[in-house]
Amino acid sequence: MHGFETAEIMFTKLITLGILTVELIGVLALFAAVGSGVVGFFKKDRELRLKLAEGIGLSLEFKMGSELLRTVIVRNFSELAILGAVIVLRAALALLIEWEIRNERSNIR
Repeated sequence: MHGFETAEIMFTKLITLGILTVELIGVLALFAAVGSGVVGFFKKDRELRLKLAEGIGLSLEFKMGSELLRTVIVRNFSELAILGAVIVLRAALALLIEWEIRNERSNIR
């Protein structure tokens, strides 16, 4: 039984490390998008809104990926319900951002 508990602890730590890594990539993508947006603002870039929306969308995709990884180590139903709500909200945001991207692309052309 001790070996199983050790394997479970190692698995949980590995998944937690994966979650943190994917979340870090999402945060870095958001910082890059915002930085690029600030530069584009001062350059009066016509595609600023499109580029910023694409960067935010990419960041959100990474954040949703980390939430999906988190489902692997959920311990009880209440945690799963909260996690499910977070995933649904982030998916709705992703759809809204995708809609905004399509609108911006059609406005640019």
